[in-house]
Order: sequence, then C-alpha cells, then structure tokens
Amino acid sequence: MALFGITAKQWREANPSLKGNVRDYATIEQLVVLSNMESTNALLIHQEITQSDRLIQLNKLAITKMKSLVHHRKAIGQLRG
Repeated sequence: MALFGITAKQWREANPSLKGNVRDYATIEQLVVLSNMESTNALLIHQEITQSDRLIQLNKLAITKMKSLVHHRKAIGQLRG
C-alpha cells in the first residue's frame, strides 16, 4: 500500500488478466524501494510503532526514494544520450 498506493487484493481485482502479483510488474526502482521498505518496516515493528504510523512513514520513505532513483536514472540517461 505504501509504495503502490493499493493493496495486493485491489491490484489483482484491477488486473484479472495478469498472472502473478504486483511485484512481477514492478520496475527495478520499485523493487529496490520495496526491499528497503520491508527492512524499515521490520525495524518500525520492533520499535512498536503502530500500523497506521508505519504506513505514513513508509509512504514518505517510498516517495523520497522513488524520486531519488528516478532522478538518478534520468541523469544517467542524459549522460549517455
């Protein structure tokens, strides 16, 4: 939810013709951010942060990381192009 903006169930319902799950169709940047978020979520759980507060923090993290990775990808593309 924090990264893709919808739950896995919502994604499956919106994409009934696609096999697999949302991760199978994610970009490399999304997968990198997702991996980082999973680690961060485990840390927040250990700190006993509530689920709603974790979602807020993870969403902010996802936005920041995605912006950084996409900006970096564009910068590399400009150097090569």
